[in-house]
Amino acid sequence: MNWKVLKTEEDYNKASMRLMELFHAKENTPEGDELDLLLVLVKDYDDKHYDLPELDALEVIKYKMEEMGIKAKDLEGIIGSKGHVSAILSGKREITLKMAQKLKNYFSIPAEVFLRSA
Repeated sequence: MNWKVLKTEEDYNKASMRLMELFHAKENTPEGDELDLLLVLVKDYDDKHYDLPELDALEVIKYKMEEMGIKAKDLEGIIGSKGHVSAILSGKREITLKMAQKLKNYFSIPAEVFLRSA
């Protein structure tokens, strides 16, 4: 299908359904290229039509820790010393750009989640 900018809810729903069908498409294939395009189109429509709630970085970190069954000490290699980890998790210290990058990679979450200002 020749995709265009999504302007209606019907277009959005069709694109979303197709996106789910292609979700595991391999890169550098026609299906992978279509998936990449649909991701951009759906995100654009979402950004224009839906207000998504802001995620609290500390809540995301704590949720992912629980989900993965890890403890604060497991984050020392990512965040720094035990004291740094404690200060971050208690909200007493800000997450730095370097920490955000490491947390992004560790938790497979967009770095923007960790960089939003309060």
